[in-house]
Amino acid sequence: QVQVVESGGGLVQAGGSLRLSCTASGLSFDDYAMGWFRQAPGKEREGVSCITWSGRSTYYADSVKGRFTISRDNAKNTLYLQMNSLKPEDTAMYYCAAAYGYCSGSRLLYRYWGQGTQVTVSS
Repeated sequence: QVQVVESGGGLVQAGGSLRLSCTASGLSFDDYAMGWFRQAPGKEREGVSCITWSGRSTYYADSVKGRFTISRDNAKNTLYLQMNSLKPEDTAMYYCAAAYGYCSGSRLLYRYWGQGTQVTVSS
């Protein structure tokens, strides 16, 4: 059974930093591209970042470029998202997801999802 579990969310002031983690079990982690998505109240879920299975290629939404960094440790089956210079508009539930093979901008291609971790940025 595949399990995807996010952690590291919390309340932080604008300008602060958080590091999210996502641990996946029950799958061959290095067969999957891994992505971070977020969903704010009343808004659609949007892609934040993705990293290929090898970690050689990364992708970011324009809104987080230069502030967020995605990384992975395949030996630990763990995905990370370092979030710096946080803004109130970054407030959302953050989800980790696994896509077999390659990064995709479509949520539909992500097969496994976690339950999310809440990030709240106060102004």
